[in-house]
Amino acid sequence: MTSAFGQTTMDSIIMKKVFGGYQFYQREQALSMNQLVNAVSSNEGAYTQIKSAQSISAVAMILSYAGGFMIGWPIGTAIGGGEPNWAMAGIGAGLIAITIPISKNVNKKTRKAVETYNSGLQTSSFWDKNELKVLMTGNGIGLTLKF
Repeated sequence: MTSAFGQTTMDSIIMKKVFGGYQFYQREQALSMNQLVNAVSSNEGAYTQIKSAQSISAVAMILSYAGGFMIGWPIGTAIGGGEPNWAMAGIGAGLIAITIPISKNVNKKTRKAVETYNSGLQTSSFWDKNELKVLMTGNGIGLTLKF
């Protein structure tokens, strides 16, 4: 006797709101952006959405790191007793301010990709509650389908 089962709700991705965005989990394991991209790759629509979010996320990360450095350097100089360049700190603050709407856009696109992926599981998951068995009896081979 052989049983066949399809995707289950365990394959779905769960979103949890955290400070600054969302954390994503699949089978109780937290997913990084790269793992999330791999997890949704079987759904073309979700994959396109998540790749777009991943690209924008890289830009936001670069801008935020640069902004943080440009703020931190003058503060460190001031603490060390030197003459800080507050214009640099102002530019850094501007870069960080720019990343806020970009990060919101990344969160929105990532959320939509996960929703697209999860909805695809629900519609294509025919086998969730159904079971197909191949049976061998003295009279031959047969299939049974339980609803």
